[in-house]
Amino acid sequence: MSASRTVICLLRNDLRLHDNEVFHWAQRNADHIIPLYCFDPRHYQGTYHFNFPKTGPFRLRFLLDSVKDLRATLKKRGSTLLVRQGKPEDVVSDLIQQLGSVTAVAFHEEVASEEKSVEKKLKDICCQNKVKVQTFWGSTLYHRDDLPFSHIRGLPDVYTQFRKVVEGQGRVRPVLSTPDQVKSLPLGLEEGTIPTFEGLGQTEPVEDCRSAFPCNGGETEALARLKHYFWETNAVASYKETRNGMIGVDYSTKFSPWLALGCISPRYIYEQIKKYEAERTANQSTYWVIFELLWRDYFKFVGLKYGNRIFHMNGLQDKHVSWKKDMTLFNAWKEGRTGVPFVDANMRELALTGFMSNRGRQNVASFLTKDLGLDWRLGAEWFEYLLVDHDVCSNYGNWLYSAGIGNDPRENRKFNMIKQGLDYDNNGDYIRQWVPELRGIKGGDVHTPWTLSNSALSHAQVSLNETYPSPIIIAPEWSRHINNKSSGPSAKGRKGSSYTPRQHKDRGIDFYFSKNKGF
Repeated sequence: MSASRTVICLLRNDLRLHDNEVFHWAQRNADHIIPLYCFDPRHYQGTYHFNFPKTGPFRLRFLLDSVKDLRATLKKRGSTLLVRQGKPEDVVSDLIQQLGSVTAVAFHEEVASEEKSVEKKLKDICCQNKVKVQTFWGSTLYHRDDLPFSHIRGLPDVYTQFRKVVEGQGRVRPVLSTPDQVKSLPLGLEEGTIPTFEGLGQTEPVEDCRSAFPCNGGETEALARLKHYFWETNAVASYKETRNGMIGVDYSTKFSPWLALGCISPRYIYEQIKKYEAERTANQSTYWVIFELLWRDYFKFVGLKYGNRIFHMNGLQDKHVSWKKDMTLFNAWKEGRTGVPFVDANMRELALTGFMSNRGRQNVASFLTKDLGLDWRLGAEWFEYLLVDHDVCSNYGNWLYSAGIGNDPRENRKFNMIKQGLDYDNNGDYIRQWVPELRGIKGGDVHTPWTLSNSALSHAQVSLNETYPSPIIIAPEWSRHINNKSSGPSAKGRKGSSYTPRQHKDRGIDFYFSKNKGF
């Protein structure tokens, strides 16, 4: 009788059972499977340049939820999730030595250098122990091997070119089946306790009732969110009109935190979109979800093409910009006290909830890099710390893009904070939600408190530089929009605060499709 074959399934940013090729392969090639998640101490140290905490409280809470949920899912199927605190290469080495029956280690490949370094160490350990390494690619909608380019070096440097080629010539692989039962662990293994916030050097975050993302981590919640957004509310059918909203849970899909940890598969989202289009409706909104998944793919493939250049100060274009490192300006930005309410509201939402809308992210990044002239990596590392949905390629790709040294075909694109605020928060409801000291200012005037008369400020109980700061910078182009504010009822009317006025609904990353590209 041959010895039993044990496969270690090392899980990282793929915390799901559905459409997971690591489990799919292990089920066919093992007698025993060890699903393993390691809390790697390197993830709880400081960021590379500025030493902000690498994993903040909101993402840690989401991760703990996701690990607990995957363990519960596996237990229902005759298995469990082994949890260890330690470097994956050390934990795997110990398990190989302890068991003597490990025939393979399987995992999904990642893109960035820190993750690739772990993969190399794992391969070295397995080679020393004559254990097979089986790797897969599973984080994107389109598989890396199916891209219609002969080599990743052929990836276009402009998203639209990539999108058109992939949509014309690419194919999305079908979703893999979810096993009803998962092969058991070998005897004698302790499943391990899931660490606490304190054990990982963090403080548990306080819930904020204003959060646009009051959701729990895990595959179960991810699948429930898709069911809600597609099938229960039909919100997906109006996504393109609402996605630039600022307030509430359903203005956008909110899939990104689950995608970042792999709690939901992009191919499963695609499959469900196609099913929805066949059974309910197919329109620009349903397509736009795929369009956004393609952006996410694109930044992953840019990371593959350029490697560590996505982290370099001069970016993909090796463009020399005299970035400042003025920490007084940076602290005002990160704490939401720049004196520019649209920036401050977004930065406070991030600090208090770990989430910020796509519209907000584009604006605060433009403000940091183009208005303040600060080193874009300060912003990128601050986002890395706080975002619940931090994905290394999307975060750094978007920051390079905002800083004008990434994949943006337009030179010197800069957002006008006042115009943007009035376009997307016309009546100021979002500002008043997150900057309560300005609640006394009615309508669109809340975007520019420094332009109000002393009597108007006094009436609103606002005292500049005492209850709320004066702007740390005033860009000359703002003046064009200061007299266009609405101080009466919003054009949004009965549609509520997250509604985007029709003339602005197609602005943003989709500027590629627009002839009129004013920001």
